Amino acid sequence: MQTIDARWRQHPYRGPGPPVAAPRPARKGRIRCIRALGQQMDKGKPDQYESDQYKMNNGKSAAPETTYAATINSADWQALECSLNDYGNAIVPGLLSPAQCEALAAGYDREQDYRSRIVMARHGFGRGEYKYFAYPLPALLDQLRHLLYPHLAPIANRWSRQLNMNVHFPPALDTFLDQCHAAGQMRPTPLILQYGPGDYNCLHQDLYGEHVFPLQVAILLSAPDRDFTGGQFVMTETAAASQRAEVIPLQQGDALIFTVNHRPATGKRGGTRKVAMRHGVSVVHSGRRHTLGVIFHDAR
Repeated sequence: MQTIDARWRQHPYRGPGPPVAAPRPARKGRIRCIRALGQQMDKGKPDQYESDQYKMNNGKSAAPETTYAATINSADWQALECSLNDYGNAIVPGLLSPAQCEALAAGYDREQDYRSRIVMARHGFGRGEYKYFAYPLPALLDQLRHLLYPHLAPIANRWSRQLNMNVHFPPALDTFLDQCHAAGQMRPTPLILQYGPGDYNCLHQDLYGEHVFPLQVAILLSAPDRDFTGGQFVMTETAAASQRAEVIPLQQGDALIFTVNHRPATGKRGGTRKVAMRHGVSVVHSGRRHTLGVIFHDAR
């Protein structure tokens, strides 16, 4: 357990290595139940995400690359859930190596890997663009989706019960995707977003049909200050009688788990209330910013 400074809270869920500041405004009288990550990725290990492994073979995933698989499986998921319950977001630091991030960002120009390209200004979404991956997904992305989902499904089910939603999420991603496909949600939703100077993303929710998994993951592929300036991840929370906004600093390779649309929160007089969450990206001042979005439900 880590106590909170009177002014700022440094994100404590970071493994050994050089300290990286990720301050958040403190909630007075609260202690965030996040403990140090017991294992950090081996940054010195040669990168396994080479071009000949970029696509899956025959639609099947290769064996998970050991570092990010171990990081996911050894993470303190109880502490991550605590952060999600309190703030609607949680960080797994350094999930991908710089080489993996750079390979994914470099793949943005591989048109054959994507099903569509969206220019945000044409739709009033902000400025910048993004591309949805086509099936079969790149092996690394497919593995991330399958490794993360089993840890998130129990949290999603607890939220569903607290909000009286009468929705149950199966323990396996493929079973959940079968439900999406049966409802006509056949198109993959994982994506890469690209921002340049002056670009931004309006506050929004990623809803694509009847079946909505309540958590998703964003992984920053670019290095702040080196590759871009500005472009901070922003989340807002709206309840019946209150609003809150939070800027969440990320480093290259960090995975931010966050709420898609609604989450339960403790009411002022006890009980549970529903709060609506939205996310976006502030204006990029310089450079180019790439982000990988891992969404678990498919789209109509």
